[in-house]
Amino acid sequence: MNILLVYPKYPDTFWSFRHALKFVSKKASFPPLGLITIAALLPEEWNKKLIDLNTNQLIDNDILWADFIFISAMSIQSSSANEVISRCETLNRKIVGGGPLFTSSPEYYNNVDHLVLNEAEITLPLFLKDLSDGQPKHKYTSEDWADITTTPLPLWDIVPIKNYSSMNLQYSRGCPYDCDFCDITVLYGREPRTKSREQVIAELDALYFTGYRGPVFFVDDNFIGNKKKLKKEILPAIAEWMVKRKSPFYLNTEASINLADDEVLMQLMIKAGFEAVFIGIESPNKESLVECNKTQNSNRDLISSVKKIQQAGLEVQGGFIVGFDNDPLSIFEKLTNFIQESGIVTAMV
Repeated sequence: MNILLVYPKYPDTFWSFRHALKFVSKKASFPPLGLITIAALLPEEWNKKLIDLNTNQLIDNDILWADFIFISAMSIQSSSANEVISRCETLNRKIVGGGPLFTSSPEYYNNVDHLVLNEAEITLPLFLKDLSDGQPKHKYTSEDWADITTTPLPLWDIVPIKNYSSMNLQYSRGCPYDCDFCDITVLYGREPRTKSREQVIAELDALYFTGYRGPVFFVDDNFIGNKKKLKKEILPAIAEWMVKRKSPFYLNTEASINLADDEVLMQLMIKAGFEAVFIGIESPNKESLVECNKTQNSNRDLISSVKKIQQAGLEVQGGFIVGFDNDPLSIFEKLTNFIQESGIVTAMV
C-alpha cells in the first residue's frame, strides 16, 4: 500500500513567515507534526511519502503513485486543501481527510472519500480495520478523548529536516480556558491530557538522533495546563536530558498569562532550556477581553505580568486580535503603546 501524506499550503500572511524564512535559508517554519504522527500510526510495512506544499510542489506522478492520499490541514489552509482534493479527484485517487479543517466542517467535504475525524488515535484504527475488511466507511467520528500516552513517536524518517527553521513536539492537548474565538476546547477538551515523562524524553531522543540541532517548539496550546506534573516530572526530566545531551535544542512554547504567577515554574522552564513563550494577550482593552471571555487576562495588570515573565528570563512573544465589538477607535494606538511599554519584541497581530 502506497500512502501519500499531503500538507496544504499556508496563505501568504504574517504568520506564514514566508518573507522572513529566506534570511535563514529555510522553506517553512515547522514540519507537519500531525501528519508525521499519522504516518507512525499506519502499518509499518506500508510505503509512505510526505509532501509539504509549503516546501515542495505536488506533481501528478506523486498522486498517481499513491493508493490513498491523506490530507490534514487547519482552516486557514482550506483553499490549498480544496485544490489538492480537486487534483486527486481528477486523477481518480482515493482521499482520506483529517485534522482540524475536516473535523470542524465535515459538511463541506462530502466529496472526500473518507473523513477520519477527531483524534486519530481513536478513529484511524477503526478506518484501517474496515479498510482491511474491504468495507471502509465515509466518516469516522468519536466523542471520546484519546489517551495520548499511547501516541507513537512521530515518523521523522519521512521529513526533509533541512527545509525547516524549527522542529516541533507535543506534550499535551487541551486547555482549561474557554476563550470565545478559540476552538481548542472543542477539538481537544478543557481538561489537559499529557504524555508521560518517558514519552517526552523518547521524542527528544528521536529528534536528537536525526542529527538536528536548533530550536524546538512545544506546540501545546497551553503548555502549563497541568502545572503540577510539569514541575514534578516533565521539566526536571527535560533539564536532566539537556545536560546529558549537551543542550542541543533551545525550546519555546505557548502558555497562558498566569505563568507570571508561578516563579518556581518559570525557573524550572529556564533550567530545562526554554527561552521564549508565546502568550495570547489579545487586547489591551479590558472590555474586549471580557467580551471574548478571556478571563485569565481581564483580571490582571497585563504589562506587569509580561514583565514578570521577562524578568524571569523568558522572551515573551505576544498574540493580539483587533476587531472586537468593544474595541475603541483608538485601539491601534493603544495596542502600539502596550507593545512598546511591555517590551514585547515579537508581536503577532
